[in-house]
This record gives sequence, structure tokens and C-alpha cells, in this order.
Amino acid sequence: MEQIIERIKRLVEGQQRSRYMITMGEYELPLYVDSIGINPEQEPIDRSKGYPCFHWLQTVEGEGEFELNGIRYSLPPGNGSLLFPGIPHSYSAKGGKKWSTMYVTFGGVLAASMLASLGIRHTEWLNWNEDAPITSQLISMVEQTGQDDDRTGLDASAQLYRFLTMIKIYGQKGGRSSVFQHLEKLDPLLHWLDVHYGDPDISLTDMAEQLEISPRYLNSLFRQAFGITAYAYLIRLRMIKAKEMMSLGDKRSIKEIAQLSGYRDPSHFIAAFGKSEGITPEQFRKLHGLTTVL
Repeated sequence: MEQIIERIKRLVEGQQRSRYMITMGEYELPLYVDSIGINPEQEPIDRSKGYPCFHWLQTVEGEGEFELNGIRYSLPPGNGSLLFPGIPHSYSAKGGKKWSTMYVTFGGVLAASMLASLGIRHTEWLNWNEDAPITSQLISMVEQTGQDDDRTGLDASAQLYRFLTMIKIYGQKGGRSSVFQHLEKLDPLLHWLDVHYGDPDISLTDMAEQLEISPRYLNSLFRQAFGITAYAYLIRLRMIKAKEMMSLGDKRSIKEIAQLSGYRDPSHFIAAFGKSEGITPEQFRKLHGLTTVL
């Protein structure tokens, strides 16, 4: 935390208040940074028509207060807001005291769909634990824009994508745990499945017993972390392992690979593989220039 504070101080001393990104390429990037920076003394803002781009704003020091749809929200340190375009809002320092912020605004033809794929479909208010890398990633982005001449905007776009995935992984909302916290709870089971995925007798109950929780709660954790049930995760893992065996030139037959992947019946494996990958195991092998062994 002390390192983050020192990096922020250096940015403030360097008068890095804001930086607008201008891309000089022929085509607009599907995800691009519009502006990024740190504001040591955030001024009051009132946008009756909202902002034209997506807008992330987080508190560095002090506390801010938002008004959105007639409801007031506080924004203390360790909290951020992701405002969607065109949403009327206003914000200012709470109690008239000093409020320092960091922000990034962004857009692109795929911005909304990419956020939707991360489960973010509307304006969100998020908080995170002190050790989460959200703030350090945004600081790195601000530092790099002050050092590089990224005329294509490609570097900034790549860093922005990483930042948004961090919001998804580490951000908490409504008092609920973050994806990262769910993954921490699931970690012992995920390692166990990496070893035992080939056992055809694994059941939902067996998986739940590894964590000493109920099957219902286990499925809840998997849905929060991966968006699928525990058994659906196991099926996907088996398909990944099967593809690894086939694509690495493994000379085993399809029947042997099916058994090693947790399927007693090769026809069941072939049907599951086709449903998952859209092609048969034989077609997959041909794509990799391998000869099919039945």
C-alpha cells in the first residue's frame, strides 16, 4: 500500500492531472482509451446528459458523493464507479473537503458487449480489498501514458482490457464476495479435479465433500466464479485434457483417450466432444495433422 501511495505522489508532483489518448490509425479500435489520469483535487461535476463514453472513477483520498437517479452514493477509498454512457449524474467532494480521484474513460464498438461478457451490463458501484491490484494497474496505465507516445492506442487498449478484467475478478458489489474470493474457496477442489478428472465415478457430492460444503453451495460458488455448475466445469476440464492428449501427438486410441478423460463409453465421449467443440475427435485430430486411431 505504501508503494501505491508513493507512486500516486509522484504522479501528482509531475502534474499528471489528465491525458487524452488520440489514436492515429485508420480504423477505430474495438476498445479504446478516451482519457486517463489522476485529479489531486476533484472539482464538482454535474452532467445532466451523462458522459458520452464509459467512465470509471475511483477515490484515491478523501471521499466523494454521487447523485444518480435521485439517489446519493458515497465513494470512499477502495471504491469505484463504472458509469455507462448517457446516464445523468453529478458528483463532488463530500462535506466540501479535499477529494482526490483517478479515472479512465473509454469506448469502442465492442466495449458494451465486452463488459456484458464480464457480467457488467449497467452502472456499477464496486469496492475491493486493499491487496487487490485494481489501483496499481490503473496507476501503471497513467504512468505509461505519461512516458509513451502510443499513437496507435494499441498498448492502452490492451492495458484497458486487463484493467476491466481485474474489476470483474476483484470487484465486490452489494456486500457479495468477489470472483477472486470465490476462486480462493474453490482452489483446493480445482487442484483435486486436475488430478482426478479421469475418474468416471466423480459426482457432485464427491466434489462438495472435498470442500466440506453442500452440493447446492458448491454450485453457487461455481456459478459466481465461472458462470456454470460444478459438473459443467468438470465436463469442460475433461474436454480440455482430451484435446491436450490428441493435439500433442499422443498415439493412444480414441477409446483410450475417452477412458483417460473419464468416459467408460467411447460413444458417450464422442457425443460430448462434438457438443462441446462442434467437431468429432477424429476431425480434431485431422486439424492437427494427426492420424486417427480408433
